[in-house]
Amino acid sequence: MRLNSLRLRLFLAGAAAIAAAMTFAAIGLALLFDRHATRVAVADLEARAMALIATIERGEAGGIRTRPIALDPRYDMPFSGAYWQMRIGERMLHSRSLWDVTLVPPEQPPPAGASAVIALEGPQEQSLLAVDRGLLLGNGPDAQAVRLIVAVDRRALSQARSAFIGDLLPYLAVLGALFLLASWVQIRVGLRPLSQVGARVATLDSGQNNRLGEDFPTEVVPLAREIDQLLDARDRDLARARHRAADLAHGFKTPLQALLGDAELLRGRGEHEVAQAIEEVVGVMHSHVDRELARARIHSDHGHARTDPAVVIDKIAKVLARTPRGGEILWQIEAPSGFFARIDGDDLIEVLGALMENALRFARHSLRVTLRAEEAVLVVTIRDDGPGVPESQLEALPERGRRLDQTPGGQGIGLAIASDILEAARGDLVLRNADPGLEVRVTLIRAPA
Repeated sequence: MRLNSLRLRLFLAGAAAIAAAMTFAAIGLALLFDRHATRVAVADLEARAMALIATIERGEAGGIRTRPIALDPRYDMPFSGAYWQMRIGERMLHSRSLWDVTLVPPEQPPPAGASAVIALEGPQEQSLLAVDRGLLLGNGPDAQAVRLIVAVDRRALSQARSAFIGDLLPYLAVLGALFLLASWVQIRVGLRPLSQVGARVATLDSGQNNRLGEDFPTEVVPLAREIDQLLDARDRDLARARHRAADLAHGFKTPLQALLGDAELLRGRGEHEVAQAIEEVVGVMHSHVDRELARARIHSDHGHARTDPAVVIDKIAKVLARTPRGGEILWQIEAPSGFFARIDGDDLIEVLGALMENALRFARHSLRVTLRAEEAVLVVTIRDDGPGVPESQLEALPERGRRLDQTPGGQGIGLAIASDILEAARGDLVLRNADPGLEVRVTLIRAPA
């Protein structure tokens, strides 16, 4: 896909959104796991605190002591990450795992019967999660305050979170890939109507349709309607332009005829040079007017035109053969019928008529016209056995869009009109010197049979 492709832009935007969503999902799930793991750890610490409270009992002398109980082997391993500490009055008891370290909790203990979750610094700079619980043993003035702290190293929680993320990432990657695939499918399905518009525009160019129509999804219908309205406006403008050109050309006809009349009067008075100059100027203007009239008749909607060149060639050849010059030469026509060109019939008569008439004018003994069908085009070749065209002048003639009648030594207005018509029909005109004569090759867009 090209960098300025709408499909690529949508896909990249979707991929960025999916990547951001997956990242936030991973962060959110890690936070949720951390909270859940913390709640589980706190619940475990509460249970351990209750178990330790159960070991407190009064001695025979009325003092308070703890009886041994097997809670967790880590409490007997120095700096294992599992600790407890109990202050009974002024006495301080703690697990063996603390060794000679004393935990420093907040100064204000929780009320008797309540507990608080706190963070402490443990041995060897360990970060501890702890439950601080307050108790009151006994009643009355003999009651003693007990403060119990049960703690665990947070590294276990961090390791659990890391393991969870490590297990989660492959699933998120697969989920992201599925989302990308779904996004790609959605983009293709969503942009398919635009591809249909492009295909329908191509049918306009090929002549299969003359308008897009409105059989598109609701969101695309306004675009198709605007294109059809532009096509309607174009046709109206072209029609008006042809009418204006024809009116202008016809408007020149009468003044030019009047000038010819004046030239004849001047010639009758003996002013032959002035009359000749006027007639030459009128002749040039007549050529331009005839050309504009011919151009005004060119049909612009060649996409829907359909003409059999063989029929046109046969019709023109029969007309030219009945002329005095046409009866003197040998006609060789090889034009199989059944093939159609995308050009208006009148326009093709204008093109081939001018070219065949020009070839007849310069032919010495024979004139050959052939029609060859290729995959996408039809090629009409017109060849005479005349003198040809000087190479210095011939090089400029095949140039597409060149005003052939303005080329020095050109073949006259007929070639210029033929060039204009073929350009409008997306055809081509190529001239080359043969041995002998001149070969003119006309290429036409092929229409379905």
